[in-house]
Amino acid sequence: MSQSNIMPGFRPAIGFTLFYLALIVLIPLSAMLLKTFQLSLDEYWAILTNPRVLASFRVSFGSALIAAAFSGIFGFIIAWTLVRYPFPGKKVFDALIDLPFALPTAVAGIVLAAIYEPKGWIGKLVMEAFGIQIAYKPLGIVFALIFIGLPFVVRTIEPVLQEFDKAMEEAAASLGATRLQTFVKVILPNILPAAITGFALAFARGVGEYGSVIFIAGNMPYVSEIVPLLIITKLEQYDYAGATAIGLTMLLLSFLLLLSVNGLQWWVRRRSGQL
Repeated sequence: MSQSNIMPGFRPAIGFTLFYLALIVLIPLSAMLLKTFQLSLDEYWAILTNPRVLASFRVSFGSALIAAAFSGIFGFIIAWTLVRYPFPGKKVFDALIDLPFALPTAVAGIVLAAIYEPKGWIGKLVMEAFGIQIAYKPLGIVFALIFIGLPFVVRTIEPVLQEFDKAMEEAAASLGATRLQTFVKVILPNILPAAITGFALAFARGVGEYGSVIFIAGNMPYVSEIVPLLIITKLEQYDYAGATAIGLTMLLLSFLLLLSVNGLQWWVRRRSGQL
């Protein structure tokens, strides 16, 4: 008799998985779709092309992309430092990296706004030295998103660096490669997929972030108003169709961007021989 290759418990496990996806993901998304379908195509297009809506999309996605890029750069530096160099207080510093995961986002937003406002500790120094206002501007949104997105990059790259075989670096050095050549040709191809994953996680978190941004953004229409706040505003005005239309568009754009990032990650893995 032929034996099944399916591990015991597959049916209950797949049943629970489908139940979870339906209850938590598919049903809410279906409700949003049905609410959006109450609008005609012209009404839907009118909502999306409203100048205030377009400005909020530019602020949300632009700030999230910039913050994710900075988180990718500085996250790699921090992960490299934690893995490669011993220093006093390393465990404490390593634990502080996870602070944004545990800290309530509203508390983080209040603290960041107090520090970076024009009269805050850092905001006042930057204002006096460079004449740049951080809080209540799009720059403040970028700072808040870097704060919450940085741990995703660090925790994604750190395990890859820990498993990286240093003998590969030694072999490259013995063949006459410089430090820059060793990094570009040996280290970077191995950590790039993890770096792209960290970037995608930071970006996805930043696009939908609300609590840590709302206090430091200033929330000025056409300047520093984010999409989640605009959705809340629509809901408070009982414009449920408009709120779901904006939410659905945000979902589709985020999905397309993440799909592109995943495609890039697959291409990098395939080119580097990891697939």
